Amino acid sequence: MKVKIFDESHEADLEEDINNFIDDNEEISIIDIKYQVSISTYSEEQLYCFSAMIIYK
Repeated sequence: MKVKIFDESHEADLEEDINNFIDDNEEISIIDIKYQVSISTYSEEQLYCFSAMIIYK
């Protein structure tokens, strides 16, 4: 079993990264995908972090 971690500031970028990984590795068997969003504030700006972990064989 292996894992692959993705981390992006925009959800569209995360989606693209995951789709590219799956397309480039068609021989793998995906067991699960864990998804997480975190939000923080820096000064007056909101910062988002979209991450995912793919567990695969």
